[in-house]
Amino acid sequence: MPRREVTNAELLLVEYQHLKDEQKNRVTFRDNLVYATLASMAAVVAATLSSKNHTDLLLLLPPVSVLLGWTYLVNDEKISAIGTYIREDLAPRLGHLTGEEEPVFRWELTHRSDQRRRTRKLLQLIVDVSTFCGPPLAAVAISLTYGSRETVLVAASIIEIVAVGVLAAQIISYADLRGPAVVK
Repeated sequence: MPRREVTNAELLLVEYQHLKDEQKNRVTFRDNLVYATLASMAAVVAATLSSKNHTDLLLLLPPVSVLLGWTYLVNDEKISAIGTYIREDLAPRLGHLTGEEEPVFRWELTHRSDQRRRTRKLLQLIVDVSTFCGPPLAAVAISLTYGSRETVLVAASIIEIVAVGVLAAQIISYADLRGPAVVK
């Protein structure tokens, strides 16, 4: 059986398909992290409400939120990195090999050209910070207000506030708030 030569263009198309599969899997996983975070928050709040005088149980919320929020952020960054790689590296190489004048994988550019993109991304930033940082800060505030004043719990609260602040800063720093992309 004769061997068929695989062209560079075919290899790039295979790479594209694998990247899109990884991106799709990461999107699904990332989006499910929001539900996992909400379920975890509900479990901590339910445990706190069911046990009298154990407001300090709310201090379990920040570590869970930071862990899930960080995992969400890492996956979101990888999803964006895949898109950037496809737009800025893979598509131009494939276009060069095929001699195409028009950009290949045009959707990778087109879906970013929405005039409301900046507003949508800003609202997503607000949702992300509110989801992963708002409830844990509220939990610490409630615990400090109504919980015990044990030194170890106050110290844990301070550490948790710092951790949530770091997560918030990272979420904000990774937010891509640029306006619409220009499609050529």
